[in-house]
Amino acid sequence: MGCLSIKNRLANTVIFDFDGTLALLNIDFNRMRRDIGALITSHGIDYSCLNQSYVLELIGEAGKIIGQRSDDEEKVFRNEAYRIIEEIEVAAAKMGKLFETTKHLLATLEKATVRTGIITRNCRKAVRTVFPDIASYCRVVITREDVHKAKPHPEQIQLALDRLGATAEFSVMVGDHPLDIETGRRGGTLTAGVLTGYFQEADFARAHANVVLTQAADLLAYLAPSPFPD
Repeated sequence: MGCLSIKNRLANTVIFDFDGTLALLNIDFNRMRRDIGALITSHGIDYSCLNQSYVLELIGEAGKIIGQRSDDEEKVFRNEAYRIIEEIEVAAAKMGKLFETTKHLLATLEKATVRTGIITRNCRKAVRTVFPDIASYCRVVITREDVHKAKPHPEQIQLALDRLGATAEFSVMVGDHPLDIETGRRGGTLTAGVLTGYFQEADFARAHANVVLTQAADLLAYLAPSPFPD
């Protein structure tokens, strides 16, 4: 089995974020927040009083409030909320693209027998829209539909590692957002930030990433002879 050597630690498994790390979707998050805010308001909730800053968490917080008065109303709300965000994500995916190095990166890691997985807060349809042959390049893909709580909660990374038969101790989480670093740290893995999103090296330093890369493909420079048995 192949491995990576990062900061004097070995990793035989890589878990990637998707949007901003392996692909560029340009999701309109401003529209998403606006549309979800309008939906929340239509259910009689003061959107400005909610504490969560990310859309999935806003849906969860509002859903709990609505559920206190009606289970049926909560179900209607959640179904409509996820329909809205899926529509926006898929529209972005249709205009999106993989980074030029993505397939080479995944194929090279596979050839080196380094296990790979992807975890994403996006929906499965959006991922497969921009990467229809993803199953040929990556063993495990965990989208938000597969878990109760998406990253930075560690449920996604733990599920990916379980399906890969991997352990956190010998794994690395790679992503373009400090949330990805938090996910890896909470899941017990090494972490690598990549500068292909909206965040800078200083942001990843504050998040305590083990390493910062210009792009995900730079991970290949860390391939090393493996002490792991095949």
